[in-house]
Order: sequence, then C-alpha cells, then structure tokens
Amino acid sequence: MTGGSPAPGAGGETALVLGAQRAVVTSLGGALRAYRVGGRDVVVPLEPGAPAPGMHGAVLAPWPNRLGGGRYVFDGVQHRVPVNERARGNANHGFANELHWTVTRAHGNALTATVALGDRPGYPFAVELAVRYALAGDGLTVTATATNRGGADAPFGIGFHPWLSPGGARVDDCTLAVDASGWVETDGRMLPVGVRPIPGRLDFGAARRIGGAVLDDGFAGAARDADGRSWVRLASPDGRTAAAWSRAPLDFWQVCTGDFPELGPLQRAGVAAEPMSCPANAFASGDHLVRLRPGRRWTVSWGLCLDGAAG
Repeated sequence: MTGGSPAPGAGGETALVLGAQRAVVTSLGGALRAYRVGGRDVVVPLEPGAPAPGMHGAVLAPWPNRLGGGRYVFDGVQHRVPVNERARGNANHGFANELHWTVTRAHGNALTATVALGDRPGYPFAVELAVRYALAGDGLTVTATATNRGGADAPFGIGFHPWLSPGGARVDDCTLAVDASGWVETDGRMLPVGVRPIPGRLDFGAARRIGGAVLDDGFAGAARDADGRSWVRLASPDGRTAAAWSRAPLDFWQVCTGDFPELGPLQRAGVAAEPMSCPANAFASGDHLVRLRPGRRWTVSWGLCLDGAAG
C-alpha cells in the first residue's frame, strides 16, 4: 500500500504506510507509538491503546530530561513547574506528552501534529509546536518546529524518546554504537555536574556487545557523518540494525537500557536513544537553552531506519 490518507485508529491513533513501512502516531502527546519495516520492529511495539511506559515515543517539550525541583529563572522571573519525578524531586521531560494534539492528515505517508504549550503552571509562554512525521525510502523523518506566538521571549528545549527494538532478541545479546565524544556526569538526582571523557564501561563509540551494561546516561558532543547525522545503532543477532539519527542542533543523546521495574513490558526490552537539543536541567543552567523570540521559528529533525543507513 502506497497511497491514500493516513488511517485513524482507536484512541486517536493514526497509521502511516509506505510500501513495507508502517508507523503509528497518537494524538495524545503527538507520540510515535510504533514503527516497523517489512514486519521487523524498529522501535519496541505497543498494542493499540495500551499505556506507554518509559515515555515510549514521546515528544519531550518544552524541555527534555530533568529540571531540578521544577524551578528556573528566566529574564529575572522565577518559575516553578510541577514535579513529576517525586523520588528525585525533578520535573522530567516537559509536559507536551500529557496534551492532546491536533493531527492534520496530509497524505498516506505523512502527517503533522500541533499543540499549544503556553498557559501552563510555570510555563506562561505562548509557544506552538508542530511535529511532522514522514515516511520515505530512507525511513522515518521527524521534523519539529517551535514558533513563539507571544509577545515575550520564551525558553525552549526539545527531545524525543524512541525505544529501539532488538527484534525479539535479548538486549544483552545486541551490539550498541553511540556517536558522541563526551559523557554528561550527573549527581544523585541525575542532574549534570559536567561533561567528562566517556568512561570505558559506557564507551560505545565503536560498536560492541551490550552484555550486562546498564545505561541511563547523557552523551554530549554528537559526532556526525559526512551527511551531518549523528547515530545510535542497535544491532541484533539476526543481522538487522535499528537506528536513530539526528541533525544539529540536536547535539545530545540520552541512552537508556531500561533497567527499571516500573517500565513493565519495556524493562530491558529495548534501548532508548533520545536525541535532545540540550542536556538535563538546561532551564536552570542555561546550557544550550534556546531563547525563542516573538514571532521566531526554530526547527530540528531526526529519524529512524532499519539497518542503520540512509538509502
């Protein structure tokens, strides 16, 4: 199937189809629920309408990762957003994932989902976010554009949370490669204390078997190929590779092997490869934080494919 309109499903889920590729996007959070090529999952699949643990497929905005205490100061004004990671006292991954987005159907292989992020506790900024999902011969490309519709500057950051699939294999038996040059060291609350050389136990600059390695770590200095893409690749014993790529200014990765019981079916069932525009706590530190001026737009892109290379 290559033509027609995206097919809406239960719970506001919409399927995109192009040849052997199929992706599912939901209006709740504008999230990517599934992506497979020829029957092989590129991201860990979820049943239609099932809860999405571990921020599965979520758009992380208006900040990705953690914000200590939910507190930040912007242009001399102190703001506080709700804490949703209570054990560590952090506000994690923004709130775009909690909102119902408007999905616009374009054609069978692409759609755009939009949402207004303003008028929220601790984030009184009129930012509109549009995310376009498009299937093409080289895989799934996701393009996000933030537009400041208000009259004052707005702080902004974004990330995305796909869980790469091992294709039915154990994560331990897969090999992992992460294109990055630095490691974001964190404290006990998972808040950054600095960028360091990547420790040997976390160095996947050259692909190697995951084995018993446990990761929930940020990586900085995204290394890029000749096409300007940075990659995280998860290669399975069946010879297939599920891969995520990103372009600047998505200069950070968070990589997680999902070693948490609260993840339920996602517990060590895949590897999260999260492209981010800024590290954790950027609203407080200002590190790579975007200042979005009134009327201005800011765009990022990333994508997924099977076998780790653009065709």
